[in-house]
Parts: sequence; structure tokens; C-alpha cells
Amino acid sequence: MAAPETSDAPAPRREIHTISLYVANRPGVLVRVALVFARRGYNIESLVVSPAAEGDFSRMTITCSGDLATLEQMIKQLSKLVDVVHATDHTGDASYESEIALVKVAANLDARTEILQIAEHFGAKVVDYGTDSLILRVFGASDKLDAFIDLLRPQGLLELVRSGKILMARGLEET
Repeated sequence: MAAPETSDAPAPRREIHTISLYVANRPGVLVRVALVFARRGYNIESLVVSPAAEGDFSRMTITCSGDLATLEQMIKQLSKLVDVVHATDHTGDASYESEIALVKVAANLDARTEILQIAEHFGAKVVDYGTDSLILRVFGASDKLDAFIDLLRPQGLLELVRSGKILMARGLEET
């Protein structure tokens, strides 16, 4: 019996991509956009939709992971959708990105000092003091939030809510 052949070809590179869409503010647009991702087997890791400066349009910021070749095809397909004005992959672009998280941790009196020191280091704000828990609000880059959450896990992470990444191109570049 012959041994299975192995390929020396590198596996397609999978990285996190941030895509912004400028779309008409109409019912059904989100479903059509999500179907493009689903058909290609891309997982949407975060999705933020908000009104744009012009009331008839919305801005979608989508964070996903997958190989670059598939992503390029998806952006072309997204751009062809009737309600999509433009679609842009901002991965590697000069842009400002931010995310917000609410984190509820178990916090008895003995643990509060350490939790509050971690919160102060990351610029987090305590938004709710409970007798046995704290709710902290932190914002910034996704990596910052990941590090903050990882440090709080041993304290007893009770709940976590993240907004998803929002992004804006720097300077006069259009997002």
C-alpha cells in the first residue's frame, strides 16, 4: 500500500480582516450581506451596524477570519449587491479601531484591590459596584480588551459583552 502524498504547498493564510460597508438603510440589507459570508464559509466574528452621517445610509463594520483569496472574491460580490455603495477591506490600512466591553467579575472584599489595580492599568471604569461583583467598562483596541479579560479570568469572570470592532480610516481617506 502506497503512503499518502503530502503537499509542500503552504496552507492558505488565515488572518483577521476588518471590512467596512457603506449601505442603503433598508430592510433586508443585513441578511443579503450575511449570506455572502455564509455561502463562502466565512465566519463573522463581530458585526456593528450604525446610521451614517447621511440618514438614508448605514455603516457596517465586519470582523472575520479566513484566507485572503476568498476575501477578495467576497468583497467583489458585496460590491455588486444593489444596496451596497462600497465595500473595503481595511486590514493593514491606516485606520483607528476601537471596541468596548462590559465585564462582570466576582469580587469579594479580598479580591477587589487586585481587580481595581488591573482596571486602573487598562483605563477601565467601574460602572457597577455590587456586594459580590463589579461591572467594568473598558474600551480600546481588540488586543487590549483580550489582555484585560485574560487577566480578569482567574478572578471569576461572570459575564462578558463586547460591542465588536468599529473603525474609521485616518485622514481624508474614506472609510
